[in-house]
Amino acid sequence: MKQLIVVFTMAAGIAGAMGLATPARAQNYPWCAQYGRGTGGPMNCGFSTYRQCMEDVSGIGGFCLQNNTYRPPAGPHGRRRP
Repeated sequence: MKQLIVVFTMAAGIAGAMGLATPARAQNYPWCAQYGRGTGGPMNCGFSTYRQCMEDVSGIGGFCLQNNTYRPPAGPHGRRRP
């Protein structure tokens, strides 16, 4: 009987924790840093501005390029005109 109560309590706790969890979202930034020479090094697409990206690669080597998967946040929707 005690084991059943423990199992039930654990299951309820796990279910409650899952209900509070928020889904992870991918970062969506317009600039990527390509580290090293060429395109074989690691890449970080976590920069809001070109300047941020350039400051990051300054002194360590690499270059910045626009993130081709970047999608700007949806803006306010205007009223349609007939």
